[in-house]
Amino acid sequence: MDSLQASDDRSKAVQQTPWRVSLEAMKRRVSTVEYLHPESIPHMTICVILLNNGYALQGMSAPADPANYNEKLGEEFAYEDALRKMWPLEAYVMRDMLTDSIDVFAPNERWGS
Repeated sequence: MDSLQASDDRSKAVQQTPWRVSLEAMKRRVSTVEYLHPESIPHMTICVILLNNGYALQGMSAPADPANYNEKLGEEFAYEDALRKMWPLEAYVMRDMLTDSIDVFAPNERWGS
């Protein structure tokens, strides 16, 4: 988690407005975390994070040399990979809100149904 925290700390250091997607805010949206280790590739770790709204993100890690596999580190890297995928999604939603293009009372217009 050190690399994600370092990125978040650097972003916070240059923040000019109250609008920023923070690591803490993203972690609060995580409902469950599950790790999978495929039988055919036991040195691979897949992390599935389920968000509070039901959306799922997946992250993955595997060393180039299976002899270097470490389960704890593999889970940490896979979790970071999954969480990193959340950052642009959250930024998109925040940007949409900042431009007032979201009308919460007209979801049919937004998603076409």
